Amino acid sequence: MKTILSIFIVTCFVATSFAQSTVIKKDSLVQQFYSINNKPLYWFSSRKDTKRATEWLTAIEAAKESGLVSRKLMTGEIRTAMLTKNTRDKTVKANTDMQITGLVLNFIKELQEVKAHFEYDEVSIPQSDSVYIYQLINSKNKGPVSKIISELDCQDHDYQVLKKFLKDSITDKNSLKYKSVVLSMNYLKYLSVNRQSEYVVANIPETEVRYYRNDQLALKMKTVVGKKKNQTPAIASYITNIVSFPFWNVPFSIASKELLPKVQKDESYLERNNFEVVDANGNVIDDSDLNWADYDEKNFPYFFRESTGPNNSLGVLKFNLQNPFSIYLHDTNLREAFAKDYRFLSHGCVRLEKPVELADALLRGKIDIQELKSGKKDTESKTIKLAQKVPVFIVYMPVTVEGQKVTFLKDVYGLIQ
Repeated sequence: MKTILSIFIVTCFVATSFAQSTVIKKDSLVQQFYSINNKPLYWFSSRKDTKRATEWLTAIEAAKESGLVSRKLMTGEIRTAMLTKNTRDKTVKANTDMQITGLVLNFIKELQEVKAHFEYDEVSIPQSDSVYIYQLINSKNKGPVSKIISELDCQDHDYQVLKKFLKDSITDKNSLKYKSVVLSMNYLKYLSVNRQSEYVVANIPETEVRYYRNDQLALKMKTVVGKKKNQTPAIASYITNIVSFPFWNVPFSIASKELLPKVQKDESYLERNNFEVVDANGNVIDDSDLNWADYDEKNFPYFFRESTGPNNSLGVLKFNLQNPFSIYLHDTNLREAFAKDYRFLSHGCVRLEKPVELADALLRGKIDIQELKSGKKDTESKTIKLAQKVPVFIVYMPVTVEGQKVTFLKDVYGLIQ
């Protein structure tokens, strides 16, 4: 008798504790759901719905095991709370119903939530929680839960190949391979959600750029990206305009640390390399009047600007995109770098193998290609605005997919830890 009484007390305590915890954990997402659904019970309104809840729990547990979602989504305590002896009390049943709803909604949200890291992102738009609520409500009579989950998951081909590879070929979830695949999958999911019909993707570890139009690959080229000590940041932005025959306004860190010492050794360096000295307002300074020995990287008050023309470090084209790091895509006068296998050579910007072809595609042929090819030193610089800004995604995907083939790239920046 004492044993039975002890079990009864423990059961009541567990049920009561669970009821209290669910009230505490009830979030705005759950509150919105019941407000929209307008019924006190969603899962315990019928045996069919309760069975559906069990389906969701099983599916969530499988997703956690496969690494599709994090393991923080707890299912064990809900299975215990769903036992008949724990749902006889109306309050407990209502709280358990809300706990299941919260778990499923957060699972749906996490399944679709994008976790790709960008140093700067002006492209993505946060999704409203109401989307997840209606996805759950509308899924009620639409086949097995496994089918619903499959439809909600990212449909990108490369993503699906990596997802299968993750399941079939990698068992150690702490391995660098596993982390590399997950990182790439997150970027692919981001692109799937945020890309438009026309966009550019620059994959840093691959040192390649791809241009898509109408969701079809239209142009592919090699790139040169930042050195390990001058890493190209991950950026999601827009190309807004293209500059033909751009000046190169040398970043102050490069000007003071690299160019200034060269000028101090040989004042003819500026003229030989087509540089001029300008002040903060862009006014040209007569460098013959300057006493170069008076300056160092801490007190140098001027800037260097490289003259336009094919020998300019930016080449004949610069693709401007908004970001706080002064990063952009551009042509180069050092084209021999594209013949190298190792192309982590820049100060951070992305040099393009086929800038003229990209400009011609983005501007729909409204650019003078002949002028670009025959331009000389001090050719007038022009800024050409795009009719519609084009998304650019500079990403760090250390795993690529071609057909069904998965390739691991070298983690040059050492970001996989």
